[in-house]
Amino acid sequence: MVLLQERKQEIINDYQVHGTDTGSADVQVAILTERIKRLSEHLKSNKKDHASRRGLLKMIGQRKRLLSYIAKHDSGHYRELIAKLGIRG
Repeated sequence: MVLLQERKQEIINDYQVHGTDTGSADVQVAILTERIKRLSEHLKSNKKDHASRRGLLKMIGQRKRLLSYIAKHDSGHYRELIAKLGIRG
């Protein structure tokens, strides 16, 4: 369920805004999306893992807040990001 450092670095390289960017909202959303996907797969086979389910809901809420921040500041960039991540239909 934990992201490996190599995978995390790939995500950062794909979504960074500039060369030294490691924590912009885009990068945070991309990392959260990857963690949410992994945890969702875990919960499909472990239906009674309620502690992980709670963590999943907290991550989804955090991603939602970050996405609303991005949408408020630059709606065009927001649409590009959700299309690239493949979220929100």
